[in-house]
Amino acid sequence: MDTVELFPASEGFFAYQDQLNNPGLRLNVDDGIFYEFIPAGEYFDENRRRLALHEVELGVQYALIITSNAGLWCYDIGDTIKFVSEDPYRIVVTGRIKHFTSAFGEHVIAEEVEGALRDAMEAAGGVVTEFHVAPEVNPSEGLPFHEWFIEFSELPKNLAAFSEAVNEGVIQRNPYYRDLISGSILRNAQLRLLEKGAFHQAMANRGKLGGQNKPPRLANGRDFAKDLERAETTLKKESN
Repeated sequence: MDTVELFPASEGFFAYQDQLNNPGLRLNVDDGIFYEFIPAGEYFDENRRRLALHEVELGVQYALIITSNAGLWCYDIGDTIKFVSEDPYRIVVTGRIKHFTSAFGEHVIAEEVEGALRDAMEAAGGVVTEFHVAPEVNPSEGLPFHEWFIEFSELPKNLAAFSEAVNEGVIQRNPYYRDLISGSILRNAQLRLLEKGAFHQAMANRGKLGGQNKPPRLANGRDFAKDLERAETTLKKESN
């Protein structure tokens, strides 16, 4: 079945795939929407920049801001994008600006962890159903770390190799994380395998079942991590 990827929202129609062999979506610049872009690394700064279209750079993560003739003014839609072409302007959607892990200033985003997971599955096998990354700032012993809660539908052939590939994948994509690892501020990512159905149970406990509700892939705290821990405890009790 032939498909064409689109980037629509209730706030406007932002981009569309105009070449089937090109993953970039052509930005819709002729339909009453004025775009501005906040570099993702500056998003939480007090004096963050808001760049016009002619100021963007390829490969940089931006939060998308729009002003439209429908009445929106400097509206933050919550998505992050990066440009893969400037002539014409083409983008890829990389995640949500509020979904990140940055307890130590590393600002790891969805595109980076999803890419690291792909690397790990290619290197060590396995099929991931769902995952969530949360910081462990105060472990009972040792250095802090990123904890990866993973539910597999098929386990990797080598779990240690999978874990190593996940950590290396983030290191390759995020220089701040690499510096924290090499500077012994963080230790390598730690994997936590969950019972099948743990994510479904955690979302049910939150009253967030349904296609419009998705588990957060990243967090800057451990609220959802605790929900997953409680869900796994419930599943283990039921299985016994």
